[in-house]
Amino acid sequence: MTTIRQSDGFALVDLIFVVGIIGILFGIAAPNLMQARHSSGAASALGSLRAIGSGQLTYALSCGGGFYAPSLTVLGTPATGTNEPFISPNISESDSVIRAGYLLEMEAAPFAGSPASCNGMAAGESGLGFAAAADPLEPNMNRFFAINANGQIWEHTSSMYATIPEVGDSLVGQPLQ
Repeated sequence: MTTIRQSDGFALVDLIFVVGIIGILFGIAAPNLMQARHSSGAASALGSLRAIGSGQLTYALSCGGGFYAPSLTVLGTPATGTNEPFISPNISESDSVIRAGYLLEMEAAPFAGSPASCNGMAAGESGLGFAAAADPLEPNMNRFFAINANGQIWEHTSSMYATIPEVGDSLVGQPLQ
């Protein structure tokens, strides 16, 4: 007489096999997920720098009398009589903003001959040019970006914020097309 044995569940070997397969798939997918995360952070940083460059140009032409805002918070201040700032509030919440793994900073050295602006800046506080940079906060991210009054975005493998001129073409790195 033959007896048929009933199986009531998974054996430990079956469970270990499934967990091993999931581990292998995760090991294959994890580097691609990290690369996608870094690419999205870089795209966000580039978009923020473009917004800063556009906001500075708008500020200079419509509010600053040809001079640039000295900080991100000033660019986030609307002109008198309007409710619209020159850049998005999430970029102008402070003078150093963290977005998508990048630290965004901007400055414009005050120029004594600059006029008062339409959003409350006193005379002599706006700059002849500006410099903005996006530096990654994670050590394994090696794409650093910068922009100045020329409007060209540059990329380098180390920070450009301390050395970027406010105006001029002498930036280190490669211009992005």
